[in-house]
Amino acid sequence: MFRVLERRLDQLLGIADAAVLRGGLRGVEKESLRVTRDGRVSPLPHTPALGSPLTHPWITTDFSEALMELVTPPLQTSWETLGFLCDLHWHVYDRIGDEMLWATSMPCAVEGEHSIPIAVYGDSNPGRMKHIYRRGLSHRYGRLMQAIAGVHFNYSAPDHLWPVLQEISAHQGPVRQYRDEAYFGLLRNYRRLGWLVLYLFGASPALCKSFFCGRSVDLPDWDDLTFYGPHATTLRMSDIGYSNSNQASICLSMNALDEYIEGLDRAIRTPHPAYEAIGTVVDGEWRQLSTSILQIENEYYSFIRPKHVARSGERPTHSLQRGGVQYVEVRALDVSPFDPAGISQNEIRFLEAFLLLCLLADSPAMNGDEAAQCDANHLAVALKGRDPALELRDGETRRPLREWGGDVLAAMAPICDLLDGEGADGSYTAALERQREKIADAEQTPSAKILREMRDENEPFYQFGLRLSAGHRDYFAELSAPDPERRRDFDAQVQASLERQSELESSPAPPFEEFLRSYFGAA
Repeated sequence: MFRVLERRLDQLLGIADAAVLRGGLRGVEKESLRVTRDGRVSPLPHTPALGSPLTHPWITTDFSEALMELVTPPLQTSWETLGFLCDLHWHVYDRIGDEMLWATSMPCAVEGEHSIPIAVYGDSNPGRMKHIYRRGLSHRYGRLMQAIAGVHFNYSAPDHLWPVLQEISAHQGPVRQYRDEAYFGLLRNYRRLGWLVLYLFGASPALCKSFFCGRSVDLPDWDDLTFYGPHATTLRMSDIGYSNSNQASICLSMNALDEYIEGLDRAIRTPHPAYEAIGTVVDGEWRQLSTSILQIENEYYSFIRPKHVARSGERPTHSLQRGGVQYVEVRALDVSPFDPAGISQNEIRFLEAFLLLCLLADSPAMNGDEAAQCDANHLAVALKGRDPALELRDGETRRPLREWGGDVLAAMAPICDLLDGEGADGSYTAALERQREKIADAEQTPSAKILREMRDENEPFYQFGLRLSAGHRDYFAELSAPDPERRRDFDAQVQASLERQSELESSPAPPFEEFLRSYFGAA
């Protein structure tokens, strides 16, 4: 894999300048539970002071009224991305009164399923569809699992890179065809190596017992209020968090775009007995959009997705068919409790370099056995990644995590050099060095640091999360306001989003059932 990478880097530099890898776009989608001062899930609806969650481009809600999602546009540098995200946080804190954004991925102090209010989006057909889809998630998986927060990292390689890579690869087809194939190579390699991201950035080694509502769980007690994994990195990404055994029957191919789309479409059109038992409309009330394995494409849980910006009312698979892969969305990131915005520049820079490694390295087709092996590696790292004896499957052999991880980071070094460029501040190389420290010493990982702080402070996970959440609130209270132009933009988007929702709700529209048939039947 890495020999091919070295050769491609040499070939790139043979026909292009050293800036060939620079200029990609990156964006962040960061979820946070909105909580009261005592750390309980807020019972209040999303405030109109932040605009309409249906139509606002940067501030919306995910599953719950209380689960906020802050979205940056695609930007060219990590500092622009993080700066925009921080400005969004400042804007939100300016308008949510004395509430806070919970600092960790795993929720805390929850009081049963019904303490998680399902998000509402108004009376338009698109708004009803979003709400009913979430009702379906509630019936299928429970509200508590849907209240887990995460961070998504979006990345697109620079446009000028594609023709150079295509020339190196001697690919004779259209650029779009080559780009789609190359992005799917990236997706396969991320599935092979993404366990490293869980190790380096996993930040959920403990969680509140209230999350399980009295159900038994195979985790040791930290104290009366907390379960934990002694060597866990991210319980969020284990079978305790985002798991769904019903999706085990979905075998999505990562070998080609058309195969991937076909697999998703089949899941949306295949009924599932357990969901048929729930029903679609019962006593006049919609429970879910359909009784299929998936209601819509986004219900499928995956560590990374191919994406194309969809038009209004367009299904994600149709946007991929229309325009091909535009960017990838990494979905396996925990909210970092030690960063007020939930992610750092070092993490953003590392992820960009890591995705470029996945793009440039050799990526043969993946069969079902290899995919299952990759999933097993991810689960092992999520549950016991800091175990010094942990070995992962690499084909027919087993490799110590530290050895394999060290090899991956070594292969990333020339990529980071190119991203830094001559005369730059060496920020990508510095981000890489920070991850080397975690490979050398598992105590440097965020998951170990969380448990160490809980131990030093003699506090349960609830108190840890509450303490850091309050610290983040204070951080943004003391932070300088965004510049006047950005504040005007934020204010304008609030008003514009409310007007767009009002227009949607007042415009003539077909009955909801007809709208839904059109959505799923449109080509």
